[in-house]
Amino acid sequence: MKTATFYLIQPDSQQAQPDGFREYILFLTRFIARQGAKVYLNCCHREEAELFAELFWQAPAEDFLAHNLVGEGPRNGTPVEIGYPQVSPSRSRQIVINIAENNTTFADRFAEVIDFVPCEKNARQLARERYKIYRQNGYQLQTVEIAYP
Repeated sequence: MKTATFYLIQPDSQQAQPDGFREYILFLTRFIARQGAKVYLNCCHREEAELFAELFWQAPAEDFLAHNLVGEGPRNGTPVEIGYPQVSPSRSRQIVINIAENNTTFADRFAEVIDFVPCEKNARQLARERYKIYRQNGYQLQTVEIAYP
């Protein structure tokens, strides 16, 4: 069964800040990929995708995780592929971590979706719309609060 998990970002949490949110995305992506899943990180736009690619490169050696932008990297891919709405992820991905605010056209491509409910009012409303789309696509839905220092 396909699942979609929405992580709730609390206003007073570290993840409510841009740097804290990026750090959490890096942590979550590493955690999932190290369990053997091939992850697609769906960013808002190309510049954000390139930023995350660079952040992965800047990690200490013990935290390094092979990754590539869509269209780059080895033929069979790396554990993490990073893209944005104007490009298509490779078909070999099981999980998408969606940090784009309104792109859900990929909703039927993945067995598992991880998404976020931000604090900001407009972004929260867009998350509600994505939730409805996932439900319409047959995903089993759940919400959890981020539990990360």
